[in-house]
Formats: sequence, structure tokens, C-alpha cells
Amino acid sequence: MKVLQVLPELNSGGVERGTVELAQFLVKEGHESLVLSNGGRQVAQLEAEGTRHLTLPVHKKSFFSLRYVSQLVSLLKKEKPDILHLRSRAPAWLCYLAWKKLPKNNRPRLVTTVHGFYSVNFYSAVMTKGEQVICVSNSVKEYVLKNYPKTPAEKLAVIHRGVDTDLYQPSYQPDDAWIKEWTNNHPQFENKTLLLLPGRITRWKGHEDFLKIIKQLSATHPQIHGVIAGGPSPRKEAYLTELKEKITTQGLQNDITFLGHRSDLRDVMAACDLTLSLSKDPEAFGRVSLEALALGKPVVAYSHGGVAEQLEALYPAGKVTPDNTSEAVSKLSKLVGKTRSTPPDFVPEFTLARMNQAILSVYQELL
Repeated sequence: MKVLQVLPELNSGGVERGTVELAQFLVKEGHESLVLSNGGRQVAQLEAEGTRHLTLPVHKKSFFSLRYVSQLVSLLKKEKPDILHLRSRAPAWLCYLAWKKLPKNNRPRLVTTVHGFYSVNFYSAVMTKGEQVICVSNSVKEYVLKNYPKTPAEKLAVIHRGVDTDLYQPSYQPDDAWIKEWTNNHPQFENKTLLLLPGRITRWKGHEDFLKIIKQLSATHPQIHGVIAGGPSPRKEAYLTELKEKITTQGLQNDITFLGHRSDLRDVMAACDLTLSLSKDPEAFGRVSLEALALGKPVVAYSHGGVAEQLEALYPAGKVTPDNTSEAVSKLSKLVGKTRSTPPDFVPEFTLARMNQAILSVYQELL
């Protein structure tokens, strides 16, 4: 089959990563893979792996972007994809309008993926227009059914995001050169139990709760050290400054380290002992917590959204009532100094191979 995936750009992010991973899978399975976006740094990888990239500025949330609808009509007529898979709202509207202009008997089958808890309005409703709608978690499916009640439940398919268990497994270790650099750059980590909070520096990711947890936990477990992996966007620099001031005020300068943005997060997670997810709002899925579980690391997380579904299936001991830092400290106290391996039921439920095969099945059923 010929599959055209559409998203705004191909830089970083979960949507981008999932698009590239699915494209790679489709090519390996012998299908023709196309991706349409405004471009980005992942285009080179995409094309090297056998996908054809089509460039059009479909990323702008602007009324003036409607001028590209006629170009998209021409593109769909020329390329004749069997499947049109829309992954984000702005390009979804342009492609949906183009798709509607084609004769019914000459349209690709339309698939949309709801990747998040979008604001509920007419603009977001386009993500429910697919002939089949993929939801990245049961929480997202419930969100769609609650907020877009006209969407038939039978066209919603829950397909959890998945990790590549060839890359993420309990036996994984960073190479010697990485470990040497890590040790040299962070002598404060020696003989410490490292608690990792991965995620960009933004208020809803729960960094302030992380400070509270480290403060409480360090009183009884002086061997712990907090590690924050993630950088701020330019608009969040002030919040990073605010966090650093709170660390100083609370006397935590020697207990918490900021790593900044990391492109080697797998290595960082492997080097740390426990991973936390403290998002104030539910994550639609939460891939990083799943990756940590696949590496055999305990995950202590606020139990809501997609992360709650992961923990329920894979590591119920890590579930914490949202915003309850005292409960998180209690859970962590029992885990500090202990190790565990990935549960045996991890493999079938949340793997990349299963995710890709499930999406392919959606395509095949539509055709």
C-alpha cells in the first residue's frame, strides 16, 4: 500500500518520532511511505531509510494557509495514496478540506491520530474526522468520547505508543566513553542514588514538586541526589531562574543537578536509579516513563492519563495520587537502594513492534 503521513514539521517531539518510526516500519514491510511536512532536521534520516518527503508549509496556524488546499488536492490526485494519515490539527484541516474535494470513489482512506488532550473546540474537532481515529491511550479515547460525543465509538482504536525493546532493555549500559565523561563531569554523583526527573523546564511538568520530594527524602536518605534532564524554551528561561532561586532558598544546591537538554536521554536514564513523572496535568501517553520501565528502572509517577495506564499494566507499585508529594516520598523511601527488572508482561503490550503492527492493521481493515 501507499501511505502518506502528514504533520507540521520534522524536528523533535513524540509525534515526529512516531511518524519516523512508522515510516521506517512501512518501508521494511515493503509498502510505499510518504511524509508531508514543512521539513526539519529528521528529514535526512527519513529519506535515508527509504521514505519520500514532500515539503509544504502546512505547519502554520493561519487563515492564509487555506491557500495550500488546492495544492494538496493536486498532490493527492498525483500521488494517489491508499492511506492519508493526519497527525496534527493545522495540517489536518488543510488535508481534510482537500480530501473532501476529491470524488468519494477516488479518495484515500482517512486516518487521524489524537496525540493529546487538545483544547475542546471546533479547531480540535478535525482530529475526530478520520474514518478511523487512533487514540494513543485509553485516557485519550475517554477524552474524545466525552468532548466529541458525536464521534462513533466503533471508529476509535486505542493503540498505545511503544518503545523499541532492542534499544531499551534492562541489560542496556552506556558505553565506556560515555560513562567516563558522565563521571568526570558530575563528581557529585559518586556513591549517590540518582532520582531523575526528565522533561522540558515548564511549570506543568512538576519541577517544584520534585524539589519538595528531594527536600523531604534527603532528610532520611542523605545518599539521594536529584537530577533534572531537560532545558527550557526561550520563553521559560524566567521559570528556570525561579527554580534555581528556590533551590538556593531551600538549601538544595548540593542535592540537585540540572543537566539541560539531552539528546542522550537513554544513557542518562540508564545511569540513574529511579525515574519520576510528576506532570501536573495528565500526559496523553508519556513515552519517557515507558522507556525507563523498559530499561528496568522503577518509575514513581502521578497516576493519571497515559502514565497511569502504563503503571497499572507494568509497575503498579509506582502509582502515586496526583500532587501528593508525601505519598511519593513514602514510595521512594521503599525503593532507594533496591533494584528490579522489567516485568515479563512488558513486551507484548507497549512495544514499538506491536504499535506499528496495530497501525498497519487499521490501514488494512480500512482498505
